[in-house]
Amino acid sequence: MPTEFQKRNEGWDADPNVPEPHVREDGSGLTLTFFLSPLSQTNIREYDRGEIGFRNCWRYRVGAPNDEGWDKGQCRFRCLAPEWGDFYEVTGDLLEGGPKDWVLVKSIPSEPSRHFLFYFKDETFECDAEDWSFRVRPTSDADYERCRAAEIQVTLGRVTFLSFLHDLLLQPVRLARRCLRRMKAFQ
Repeated sequence: MPTEFQKRNEGWDADPNVPEPHVREDGSGLTLTFFLSPLSQTNIREYDRGEIGFRNCWRYRVGAPNDEGWDKGQCRFRCLAPEWGDFYEVTGDLLEGGPKDWVLVKSIPSEPSRHFLFYFKDETFECDAEDWSFRVRPTSDADYERCRAAEIQVTLGRVTFLSFLHDLLLQPVRLARRCLRRMKAFQ
């Protein structure tokens, strides 16, 4: 039976640059949390998170490939998936000879489960579960304002060569600080 992909993230997307997926196991299954893209819907703003709950998840993995590996065809599905960066339900041949880094949450179920796949920027998430559900976890107004205030930059009207070099060198540092703030917001 051929491998088939059904896109499940209609109307929402993970942040394409820094989604920072986080997996949490609980008694009823598994929860995957990540930053949403504010460009995917008008009611989603920066720092809002998406949360997918997987009921009766029995195994999952977070690992290779990243977006570059996918572009080079280094993924298990050999780029059979329609697009990078989307959340899919996969049916048919799951090409089980692939990754070996599965985390077993519980024993293999007696009834068939469904296979889910989410391609994030720097890693791939997969799991086998009975079902899934999605919800938006909005950032509170206070947290949003605090995060935004930490990123506000004052730009002077006159740009000199030295100020241009200064900004060019500090931009990676600013991006790293933003990533650290987002990681702290997750904890």
